[in-house]
Amino acid sequence: MLRSPIVAGRTARFWSVSSVSLAVRSGRQQHTDLGSPSEGQYDRLYRGHIPTSPLQKALLAVGSGVAALQDPYRHDMVAVLGETTGHLALMKLRDRMKSDPEGYSILTERPRIRLSTLDVSRMSTLPDGSLGREYLRFLEDNRVTPDTRAEVKFVDDEELAYVMQRYREVHDLMHTLLGMPTNMLGEVAVKLFEAAQTGLPMCILGAALGPLRLSTSRMQKLATSLGPWALRSGWQSHCVLSVFYERRWEQSLDSLREELNIEAPPLTLRASGTAAPAES
Repeated sequence: MLRSPIVAGRTARFWSVSSVSLAVRSGRQQHTDLGSPSEGQYDRLYRGHIPTSPLQKALLAVGSGVAALQDPYRHDMVAVLGETTGHLALMKLRDRMKSDPEGYSILTERPRIRLSTLDVSRMSTLPDGSLGREYLRFLEDNRVTPDTRAEVKFVDDEELAYVMQRYREVHDLMHTLLGMPTNMLGEVAVKLFEAAQTGLPMCILGAALGPLRLSTSRMQKLATSLGPWALRSGWQSHCVLSVFYERRWEQSLDSLREELNIEAPPLTLRASGTAAPAES
Protein backbone atom coordinates (compact mmCIF):
# COMPACT_ATOMS: atom_id res chain seq x y z
CA MET A 1 0.00 0.00 0.00
CA LEU A 2 1.48 3.33 -1.08
CA ARG A 3 1.76 6.13 1.47
CA SER A 4 1.37 9.79 0.60
CA PRO A 5 4.54 11.94 0.49
CA ILE A 6 3.26 13.84 3.55
CA VAL A 7 2.87 10.66 5.59
CA ALA A 8 6.22 9.34 4.39
CA GLY A 9 7.89 12.63 5.29
CA ARG A 10 6.35 12.63 8.75
CA THR A 11 7.44 9.03 9.26
CA ALA A 12 11.01 9.84 8.21
CA ARG A 13 11.11 12.87 10.51
CA PHE A 14 9.74 10.82 13.41
CA TRP A 15 12.30 8.06 12.80
CA SER A 16 15.22 10.49 12.53
CA VAL A 17 14.31 12.39 15.70
CA SER A 18 13.59 9.14 17.56
CA SER A 19 16.96 7.62 16.63
CA VAL A 20 18.81 10.74 17.77
CA SER A 21 16.87 10.86 21.06
CA LEU A 22 17.43 7.14 21.66
CA ALA A 23 21.18 7.39 21.12
CA VAL A 24 21.49 10.43 23.39
CA ARG A 25 19.41 8.84 26.17
CA SER A 26 21.39 5.62 25.84
CA GLY A 27 24.68 7.50 26.12
CA ARG A 28 23.51 9.39 29.19
CA GLN A 29 22.18 6.23 30.87
CA GLN A 30 25.33 4.32 30.07
CA HIS A 31 27.46 6.85 31.88
CA THR A 32 25.02 7.33 34.73
CA ASP A 33 25.33 3.59 35.40
CA LEU A 34 29.10 3.95 35.70
CA GLY A 35 28.77 6.28 38.68
CA SER A 36 29.23 10.02 39.21
CA PRO A 37 32.78 11.17 39.97
CA SER A 38 33.36 14.68 41.28
CA GLU A 39 33.50 16.21 37.80
CA GLY A 40 30.95 13.78 36.36
CA GLN A 41 31.81 11.16 33.76
CA TYR A 42 29.15 12.68 31.52
CA ASP A 43 31.47 15.69 31.02
CA ARG A 44 34.76 13.95 31.58
CA LEU A 45 36.53 15.00 28.35
CA TYR A 46 35.24 18.58 28.15
CA ARG A 47 32.25 20.61 29.24
CA GLY A 48 29.06 19.24 27.70
CA HIS A 49 30.66 16.08 26.28
CA ILE A 50 28.30 13.12 25.73
CA PRO A 51 30.33 9.92 25.25
CA THR A 52 28.77 7.51 22.75
CA SER A 53 29.55 4.04 21.44
CA PRO A 54 30.11 3.33 17.71
CA LEU A 55 26.54 2.01 17.47
CA GLN A 56 25.14 5.13 19.10
CA LYS A 57 27.20 7.31 16.77
CA ALA A 58 25.80 5.38 13.79
CA LEU A 59 22.24 5.97 15.01
CA LEU A 60 22.98 9.64 15.55
CA ALA A 61 24.57 9.98 12.12
CA VAL A 62 21.70 8.32 10.25
CA GLY A 63 18.96 10.07 12.20
CA SER A 64 20.51 13.52 11.99
CA GLY A 65 21.36 12.97 8.32
CA VAL A 66 17.73 12.24 7.46
CA ALA A 67 16.54 15.29 9.41
CA ALA A 68 19.18 17.55 7.85
CA LEU A 69 18.31 16.41 4.33
CA GLN A 70 14.65 17.23 4.93
CA ASP A 71 15.46 20.64 6.39
CA PRO A 72 18.97 22.05 5.76
CA TYR A 73 18.22 24.83 8.26
CA ARG A 74 17.99 22.33 11.14
CA HIS A 75 21.39 23.45 12.39
CA ASP A 76 21.13 21.19 15.42
CA MET A 77 20.87 18.10 13.19
CA VAL A 78 23.63 19.35 10.87
CA ALA A 79 25.84 19.78 13.95
CA VAL A 80 25.18 16.22 15.17
CA LEU A 81 25.89 14.84 11.70
CA GLY A 82 29.21 16.68 11.54
CA GLU A 83 30.33 15.47 14.96
CA THR A 84 29.45 11.81 14.43
CA THR A 85 31.00 11.44 10.97
CA GLY A 86 34.00 13.78 11.01
CA HIS A 87 36.66 12.03 13.12
CA LEU A 88 39.19 11.32 10.35
CA ALA A 89 38.75 14.72 8.71
CA LEU A 90 39.12 16.45 12.08
CA MET A 91 42.40 14.62 12.71
CA LYS A 92 43.75 15.82 9.36
CA LEU A 93 42.62 19.38 10.08
CA ARG A 94 44.23 19.24 13.53
CA ASP A 95 47.51 18.05 12.01
CA ARG A 96 47.42 20.85 9.41
CA MET A 97 46.90 23.38 12.18
CA LYS A 98 49.75 21.94 14.25
CA SER A 99 52.14 22.19 11.30
CA ASP A 100 51.43 25.92 10.93
CA PRO A 101 52.78 28.41 13.52
CA GLU A 102 49.59 30.44 13.56
CA GLY A 103 47.42 27.33 13.63
CA TYR A 104 49.51 25.91 16.48
CA SER A 105 48.94 29.12 18.44
CA ILE A 106 45.19 28.74 17.96
CA LEU A 107 45.26 25.16 19.25
CA THR A 108 47.31 26.32 22.23
CA GLU A 109 45.34 29.44 23.17
CA ARG A 110 41.87 28.13 22.23
CA PRO A 111 40.23 31.47 21.24
CA ARG A 112 36.44 31.59 20.89
CA ILE A 113 34.48 33.80 18.51
CA ARG A 114 31.44 35.02 20.44
CA LEU A 115 29.75 38.38 20.81
CA SER A 116 31.31 38.54 24.28
CA THR A 117 34.80 38.24 22.77
CA LEU A 118 34.30 40.69 19.91
CA ASP A 119 34.98 44.41 20.30
CA VAL A 120 32.00 45.39 18.15
CA SER A 121 32.40 49.12 18.80
CA ARG A 122 35.97 49.08 17.58
CA MET A 123 35.22 46.83 14.62
CA SER A 124 32.48 49.21 13.48
CA THR A 125 35.06 52.02 13.17
CA LEU A 126 37.40 50.02 10.93
CA PRO A 127 37.58 51.08 7.29
CA ASP A 128 35.36 49.51 4.64
CA GLY A 129 37.10 46.55 3.06
CA SER A 130 38.84 45.47 6.27
CA LEU A 131 38.14 41.97 7.58
CA GLY A 132 36.64 43.22 10.83
CA ARG A 133 34.31 45.75 9.24
CA GLU A 134 33.15 43.38 6.49
CA TYR A 135 32.59 40.55 8.98
CA LEU A 136 30.47 42.85 11.14
CA ARG A 137 28.58 44.00 8.03
CA PHE A 138 27.92 40.36 7.10
CA LEU A 139 26.47 39.66 10.55
CA GLU A 140 24.26 42.75 10.36
CA ASP A 141 23.07 42.29 6.77
CA ASN A 142 22.21 38.62 7.25
CA ARG A 143 20.93 39.04 10.81
CA VAL A 144 23.12 36.30 12.24
CA THR A 145 25.32 36.05 15.31
CA PRO A 146 28.27 33.79 16.21
CA ASP A 147 26.49 32.94 19.47
CA THR A 148 24.09 30.62 17.63
CA ARG A 149 26.83 28.07 16.94
CA ALA A 150 26.10 24.90 18.90
CA GLU A 151 28.58 23.56 21.42
CA VAL A 152 30.28 20.29 20.45
CA LYS A 153 28.98 17.23 22.33
CA PHE A 154 29.73 13.97 20.52
CA VAL A 155 33.43 14.22 19.56
CA ASP A 156 35.37 11.84 21.81
CA ASP A 157 38.62 13.77 21.82
CA GLU A 158 39.05 17.12 23.57
CA GLU A 159 41.42 18.62 21.01
CA LEU A 160 39.37 17.46 18.03
CA ALA A 161 36.27 18.85 19.72
CA TYR A 162 37.93 22.27 19.74
CA VAL A 163 38.83 21.93 16.04
CA MET A 164 35.17 21.25 15.28
CA GLN A 165 34.09 24.19 17.45
CA ARG A 166 36.59 26.45 15.70
CA TYR A 167 35.29 25.31 12.31
CA ARG A 168 31.75 26.28 13.35
CA GLU A 169 32.75 29.65 14.72
CA VAL A 170 34.72 30.68 11.61
CA HIS A 171 31.91 29.58 9.25
CA ASP A 172 30.55 33.12 9.04
CA LEU A 173 34.07 34.33 8.32
CA MET A 174 34.12 31.93 5.36
CA HIS A 175 30.98 33.65 4.10
CA THR A 176 32.79 36.98 4.53
CA LEU A 177 35.97 35.84 2.78
CA LEU A 178 34.00 34.34 -0.08
CA GLY A 179 31.52 37.20 -0.30
CA MET A 180 28.54 34.83 0.00
CA PRO A 181 25.24 35.62 1.80
CA THR A 182 23.25 33.08 3.82
CA ASN A 183 20.62 32.28 1.18
CA MET A 184 20.59 28.78 -0.32
CA LEU A 185 22.87 29.62 -3.26
CA GLY A 186 25.40 31.30 -0.97
CA GLU A 187 25.31 28.42 1.50
CA VAL A 188 25.87 25.83 -1.23
CA ALA A 189 28.85 27.79 -2.58
CA VAL A 190 30.36 27.97 0.92
CA LYS A 191 29.72 24.25 1.45
CA LEU A 192 31.53 23.44 -1.81
CA PHE A 193 34.49 25.49 -0.60
CA GLU A 194 34.42 23.84 2.85
CA ALA A 195 34.08 20.35 1.36
CA ALA A 196 37.23 20.85 -0.70
CA GLN A 197 39.04 22.60 2.15
CA THR A 198 38.14 20.39 5.13
CA GLY A 199 37.04 17.01 3.78
CA LEU A 200 34.32 16.85 6.44
CA PRO A 201 31.62 14.36 5.32
CA MET A 202 28.92 16.79 6.46
CA CYS A 203 30.26 19.44 4.08
CA ILE A 204 30.59 16.95 1.22
CA LEU A 205 26.99 15.81 1.73
CA GLY A 206 25.74 19.39 1.83
CA ALA A 207 27.72 20.30 -1.28
CA ALA A 208 26.37 17.27 -3.16
CA LEU A 209 22.71 17.54 -2.17
CA GLY A 210 22.29 21.27 -1.56
CA PRO A 211 22.07 22.11 -5.28
CA LEU A 212 18.91 19.98 -5.55
CA ARG A 213 17.07 22.74 -3.69
CA LEU A 214 18.12 25.47 -6.11
CA SER A 215 15.97 26.94 -8.86
CA THR A 216 17.03 26.43 -12.47
CA SER A 217 18.51 29.91 -12.77
CA ARG A 218 20.50 29.58 -9.56
CA MET A 219 21.65 26.11 -10.51
CA GLN A 220 23.01 27.58 -13.73
CA LYS A 221 24.97 30.21 -11.79
CA LEU A 222 26.34 27.48 -9.54
CA ALA A 223 27.31 25.14 -12.36
CA THR A 224 28.90 27.71 -14.64
CA SER A 225 30.52 30.11 -12.22
CA LEU A 226 30.21 29.81 -8.46
CA GLY A 227 30.67 26.04 -8.18
CA PRO A 228 33.98 25.73 -10.07
CA TRP A 229 35.30 28.84 -8.30
CA ALA A 230 34.35 27.56 -4.82
CA LEU A 231 35.89 24.12 -5.39
CA ARG A 232 39.05 25.56 -6.93
CA SER A 233 39.47 28.05 -4.09
CA GLY A 234 38.90 25.35 -1.46
CA TRP A 235 41.46 23.01 -2.99
CA GLN A 236 44.20 25.57 -3.57
CA SER A 237 43.84 27.79 -0.50
CA HIS A 238 45.86 27.52 2.68
CA CYS A 239 44.21 26.06 5.79
CA VAL A 240 41.51 28.54 6.79
CA LEU A 241 41.44 27.17 10.35
CA SER A 242 45.08 28.20 10.80
CA VAL A 243 44.25 31.91 10.65
CA PHE A 244 44.02 33.84 13.91
CA TYR A 245 41.22 36.05 12.61
CA GLU A 246 40.87 37.86 15.93
CA ARG A 247 44.32 39.39 15.34
CA ARG A 248 43.60 40.35 11.74
CA TRP A 249 40.48 42.52 11.91
CA GLU A 250 42.43 45.49 10.50
CA GLN A 251 43.76 43.51 7.52
CA SER A 252 42.05 44.17 4.21
CA LEU A 253 39.83 41.43 2.86
CA ASP A 254 41.64 41.51 -0.48
CA SER A 255 45.02 41.12 1.23
CA LEU A 256 43.82 38.15 3.29
CA ARG A 257 42.32 36.47 0.24
CA GLU A 258 45.62 36.89 -1.58
CA GLU A 259 47.56 35.50 1.39
CA LEU A 260 45.28 32.45 1.61
CA ASN A 261 45.20 31.99 -2.18
CA ILE A 262 41.44 32.49 -2.40
CA GLU A 263 40.17 33.98 -5.63
CA ALA A 264 37.73 36.88 -5.51
CA PRO A 265 34.12 35.75 -6.12
CA PRO A 266 33.06 35.81 -9.78
CA LEU A 267 29.58 37.03 -8.81
CA THR A 268 28.34 39.43 -6.17
CA LEU A 269 25.36 37.85 -4.45
CA ARG A 270 22.92 39.95 -2.50
CA ALA A 271 21.17 38.66 0.58
CA SER A 272 17.97 38.33 -1.49
CA GLY A 273 19.69 35.82 -3.76
CA THR A 274 20.04 38.02 -6.85
CA ALA A 275 23.44 38.18 -8.48
CA ALA A 276 25.56 40.66 -10.36
CA PRO A 277 28.96 40.25 -12.01
CA ALA A 278 31.79 40.97 -9.62
CA GLU A 279 33.63 44.20 -10.21
CA SER A 280 37.04 43.78 -11.79
